[in-house]
Amino acid sequence: MSEKPATTVNKSAALDLNVVRVSIKTHLKNQAHQWLTPFDQNTPASAVEAVLKKRCESVDEALVSLWNAIGMPKQYSLVAVGGYGRGELFPFSDVDVLILIDKEPDEINTEKLETFCGSGWDIGLEIGHSVRTTAQCVEEAGKDITVQTALVESRLLAGNSSNFKSLNSSLKNLLEVKTFFRKKTLELRQRHAKYQETPYSLEPNCKESPGGLRDLHVILWVCRAANLGNSWAEMAKKGLITPFEAAKLRNNERTLKKIRYQLHVTTGRREDRLVYDVQTQLAESLGYRPTSAKRSSEQLMQQYYLAAKAVMQLNTILLQNIELSIFGANAEPVVIDNEFQETDSLLDIRDDDVFARNPSAMLRAFIVMQQNPRLKGMSARMLRQLWHSRVKINSEFRKNPVNKALFIEFFKQPQGIVHELRRMNETSVLGRYLPVFRKIVGQMQHDLFHVYTVDQHILTVVRNLRRFTMAEHAHEYPYCSQLMANFDDHWLLYVAALFHDVAKGRGGDHSVLGEVDARKFCKDHGLNQENTDLVAFLVKHHLTMSNTAQKKDLSDVEVLKEFAALVKLPAT
Repeated sequence: MSEKPATTVNKSAALDLNVVRVSIKTHLKNQAHQWLTPFDQNTPASAVEAVLKKRCESVDEALVSLWNAIGMPKQYSLVAVGGYGRGELFPFSDVDVLILIDKEPDEINTEKLETFCGSGWDIGLEIGHSVRTTAQCVEEAGKDITVQTALVESRLLAGNSSNFKSLNSSLKNLLEVKTFFRKKTLELRQRHAKYQETPYSLEPNCKESPGGLRDLHVILWVCRAANLGNSWAEMAKKGLITPFEAAKLRNNERTLKKIRYQLHVTTGRREDRLVYDVQTQLAESLGYRPTSAKRSSEQLMQQYYLAAKAVMQLNTILLQNIELSIFGANAEPVVIDNEFQETDSLLDIRDDDVFARNPSAMLRAFIVMQQNPRLKGMSARMLRQLWHSRVKINSEFRKNPVNKALFIEFFKQPQGIVHELRRMNETSVLGRYLPVFRKIVGQMQHDLFHVYTVDQHILTVVRNLRRFTMAEHAHEYPYCSQLMANFDDHWLLYVAALFHDVAKGRGGDHSVLGEVDARKFCKDHGLNQENTDLVAFLVKHHLTMSNTAQKKDLSDVEVLKEFAALVKLPAT
């Protein structure tokens, strides 16, 4: 007799919970249009953050309602972690939660835990959950930096606040800032290596690739751990970045979020890769339209690459400044010359107004890097001043004979040409000095032949030419290496490579347009007629050479005669 009331209560409770689940699911479905509505090109990127916050609030409300309806124990805590804890949920992202318990659950509480987690899926949320005591959380955080990072962004949703505060206190005692910084920056380097150190691949991951959202997360994590700020504005107040740099980071972060959001909506799933087959659909959903010179996908991808490039530039500055704030300087600077010094194996400026006093030093800095291979890179102060001073590279700067000579001298250096040419591009100095090059920075070629943007493709061609000059690579293409060894002015080939695709995306024959640009460059930089003609010829006929080598029958005598007549081979 005593079992009947209990059965009745259990059935009633199950019925009530089912009603709650249906109600919550219906409510979430009705709200879904708010975070599944596509944006267009004119929608402010800031609007995405409002939608992400709204979805987060809706999920908060749904989980708390479930938590209360199930009657979870008062000593338990429901905690949002990871991206959900950060307060942003993309349309198809996982909802990661920690259920903080005081001790191992008995049978009744185990059933409640299972009911809660299962109900989360029932209402349409992809729940990623863990159930741990405070001691277990601390133990796991001590073993796994990923767990520790997720808990750094934790947020209490419901339940026992004292346990949550105790957890935070324990984690704070566990967290060793220097170790945390080293591990997170190691993760960043490993992740960058996985994506070939570039954001410019054909199908970048807008979250994980270099310059993606994860790079920004790393900065926020280490700053939060070191009490250096929880936002870009707070970091600016701490002097880690300037207010202008903080605004730039914020704008580019919003651009990346907008693209990721739209990618989820367009594909209807959790997809963070800008896969080739989706780029056109994604671009058109954002309002891009093809022009005579550029596909819609190429316009979208250029916006993405420019944002990712800016993130990488500013991240480098920020990470160095954070490291200096945490660890302090390791050694006294070593003077190189009147304008530059070596600081912790990095090239540094001796004072902040070097480039204001002598703008030509912006070009000379890269030559100093070439001439001092022991230097591992440029200091944050140097990069910051380069980035802010690049606007001084204008028409007057380009007309200055000193700067013209420095630019040519750069290509004549025996080493470091490719590394520093890439660095010159990353710091936007190259595009400022060569306006025609600036137009193709971040420009995607929407075909399966070119796997990088035009600027990265050009720099890769320069790299391949450089390999022909190096004995350690002679076995790869022996004949090419032999030809290069018999040609004295290698730098002319590098200039030709720099211009061979520089007219892409303008409409018309880029080889012909590029030849005009190359001739102008050579004339402006004082090359003699013979060298000018060589560079211009290589630019104009670079497709003729590749088509002959790759698409024609080289055993056909007529093919060889036609090509020989074009290049005017000397009689043998």
